[in-house]
Amino acid sequence: MRYYCQAFHLGKKRNMEEEIVRRLKAHNLRNTSIRKNVLELFIQSEGRALSNQDLEEQLDNPDRITLYRTLKAFEDKGLIHLAVDRGGISKYALCSDDCDTHAHHDGHAHFHCQACGKTICLEGEIIIKAKPPTGYVVDQEKLVLEGTCADCAA
Repeated sequence: MRYYCQAFHLGKKRNMEEEIVRRLKAHNLRNTSIRKNVLELFIQSEGRALSNQDLEEQLDNPDRITLYRTLKAFEDKGLIHLAVDRGGISKYALCSDDCDTHAHHDGHAHFHCQACGKTICLEGEIIIKAKPPTGYVVDQEKLVLEGTCADCAA
């Protein structure tokens, strides 16, 4: 099975508002102004992971608690997933359409540009052949590749 972040491209039939409403409804989330604004930013990010700070800078003076709750609801419902970079900064990216509350398919790698700080999702699944010691239980797999993005390398 192939898991990846969805780099979203609007088709000719749907405009942004319709897509936002469709995604909120598909994930059983209420249609509120903060949720619509935050989701629009994720769609416009085209696969780039966004931090709380990124979102706060782009929104018009959001209430931090409301923003936190919005991100938590989006993550719980399978709309976004966590992408932690090397510096430990929590960022979030859109999930693929097959993620939901019960099946969060975010087992993929991320790329973090050391020059500009951009974090993006990489297509393909993570295959780890290493086995934990007897009695250890793995809860999460996180793989972050680091280097220089195409924009910074140019």
